[in-house]
Amino acid sequence: MLHPRRSAQTVLLCDLCETVNLQSHCELCNVHLCKDCVEEHLSDSSKKHNVVSFLHRKSTPTYSRCPTHADKHSELYCEECDVPVCSTCVSKKHRGHNLCDVLEKFSSKKESLQKDLEELESRIYPRYEEMASDVQTEKSELETNYGKLTTAADQQEVLHREITAIVNQRKSDIQEMKNKHMAALDKNTDEITQRITELRKIIEDLKKTLNTKDVSLTSTYKSRNGEFRQLLPKVRVTLPSFSPSKINKDQLNKMFGSLSPLSINTEQGYTMKSAEAVSSPPVKPLLDEPRVTATIDTGYYYLYSVSCLRKDQVWTRGENKTMKLLNLQSKLLTSIQTKSGDTPRDIAVTRDGDLVYTDDSNNTVNLIKNKKIQTVITLQGWRPDYVCCTAGNDLLVTMDSDDDKQSKVVRYTGSTEKQSIQFDDQGRPLYSSGGYIKYLSENRNLDICVADHSASAVVVVNQSGKLRFRYTGHPSNTEQSFDPRGITTDSQSHILTADIDNHRIHILDQDGQFLRYIHCDLSYPFGLCVDIRDNLFVAEYDTAKVKKIQYL
Repeated sequence: MLHPRRSAQTVLLCDLCETVNLQSHCELCNVHLCKDCVEEHLSDSSKKHNVVSFLHRKSTPTYSRCPTHADKHSELYCEECDVPVCSTCVSKKHRGHNLCDVLEKFSSKKESLQKDLEELESRIYPRYEEMASDVQTEKSELETNYGKLTTAADQQEVLHREITAIVNQRKSDIQEMKNKHMAALDKNTDEITQRITELRKIIEDLKKTLNTKDVSLTSTYKSRNGEFRQLLPKVRVTLPSFSPSKINKDQLNKMFGSLSPLSINTEQGYTMKSAEAVSSPPVKPLLDEPRVTATIDTGYYYLYSVSCLRKDQVWTRGENKTMKLLNLQSKLLTSIQTKSGDTPRDIAVTRDGDLVYTDDSNNTVNLIKNKKIQTVITLQGWRPDYVCCTAGNDLLVTMDSDDDKQSKVVRYTGSTEKQSIQFDDQGRPLYSSGGYIKYLSENRNLDICVADHSASAVVVVNQSGKLRFRYTGHPSNTEQSFDPRGITTDSQSHILTADIDNHRIHILDQDGQFLRYIHCDLSYPFGLCVDIRDNLFVAEYDTAKVKKIQYL
C-alpha cells in the first residue's frame, strides 16, 4: 500500500487501522498488525491466535478477499456450494452448510491437481503420442503398399494399346483411393495433434496453478482428464486389393481384373481407465509358500485346458471330443460334445458365462449358449488354435496358416475381425510359425500375452499390437530350458505361465520381471486360469487333475 504522504515509496501498513506501519503477523488469521492493534486482535478469545514478528512469519497461502464482503478474507470453504466464503457469508447465505478450513481445501485441491498432472504427463499424453506415431507409421507404409497395387496392375498390361486405357483407369482409381486414404490419415493426425496441443496447454496451466498460492485459482480448477480419457476414434482403412484375371479380348474390361473399393472406417475410440483404476487395485502380496486348496479329478486320460466359470466350477478339455463342467468335489455338472465330433483345440469362458471352443478340424470358433452350439467364426486359409475372452468381451484367437508358415493373433467382436497382430515394427514375425501351442491371455493393463511353446518364450504386446517384451525364462537358469504352455493373468497384472517339463509356474510382473516360482508338487502343468478371487487353477497333463492353488 502507498503511504499518502510518501507516494514515491511502498509502505506496508497494518491491515486493521491502515495508518501505522505493520510490525507483527497473525498466522492463524493471516493479517498484518501494528503494535497497537495486536492487543485488540488478541482480545478475540474465540480463536487461538499466533502472533509473530512480521519478519518471522511463515510462508502461507494467500487468503482471497471475499467477493461479497470486500473487507473480509475467505477463511472457510463451503463444501455444498464449492466456493470460499468469509465468516459473514457463513452466517447468512451459507448457514447450515458443510464448511471446512479453506487451507485444508487448498491442500486437497493441490493434491488433486498434482494427480491430474501426473496422469496427463505419464499416461494420457504418451498414449496420444503413441497414436500419432501409429498413424505416421501407417502413412510411411502407404506409398509401398499402393506401389504394390500399381505394380500388380502394370503386370496385366499384356495387350499394350488395347488395354492401356483400362490400365490407366485402374491406376487413376488407385491414386484416388490413395488420396482418400492419405486424407483420412491426415485428418486423424490433425485431430490428434490438436488434442496434444490442448494437453500441453493444460499441463502448462496446471504446473502454474500448482506453483501459485492463490486459493481462488485452485478452487476454480475443473479437471478435464475425464474428457481426454475418451481417446479419439482410430481410423481403420482396409487396403484395397487387386484381383487380376486372364485377358479375353471379347470381355477385356471384365476379364482384366477388378479393384476392390477403398474402405475407410472409424472405430469407436475407447476410454482409458483412470490412473487410479489402472494402478491401484487392492494390493495382494505373493505368499511365500503357495498351497493347494482343492484337487479335481477330471476323468480324462490327458488334460489340456481349464477355464473358470465360477469360484467353485471349472470347464475342462482333454484328449476326446467331450468338454466337462466340474465342481471342486470332482462332480460332473455338465458335459458337451463338439459339433464336429473331434477334439476341441481350446476352450474359454465369456464374461456372460458361456463356453467358447476352437475346432481346428473344420477351422471354426464356436459359442455354446444354453447347451446349443453356434458357429460364430469360420476361417479360410487359417486354422484356429487357442482362445481367450477379453475384459471388453472380445475374443482373441491364435491361428496358423494352412501351410504352417505363418502365425498371428486376431481380435474378434462377435464374428467381425477387428485387429490382426502378426509382425513387429521391423516387419519380423512376432510368433513362431507352425501348428504349435500358443495359449494366450489379456492382462489387466490390456496387454496381450502369448505363451509361444515353439519359441520357448512369452511374447507380450500392448493393446495396439506393438511388442513390449519377450520373456525366455529366469536369467539364472542355465541348465533347464524354459518350456511354456498355459498362460493367465490376475488382478495384480501378474503374468503366470506353466513351465511343463520343469513342473512349475513362473510368476512375472506386467513388465516381464521374474518374481518367483510356484511348485506345489505339480506334475506336467499344462493349462492355467485364475478365478475372480485370484485362485489359480492348474491342469496337470499326465494326472488329468486340476489343482486349485492359493498364491496371493
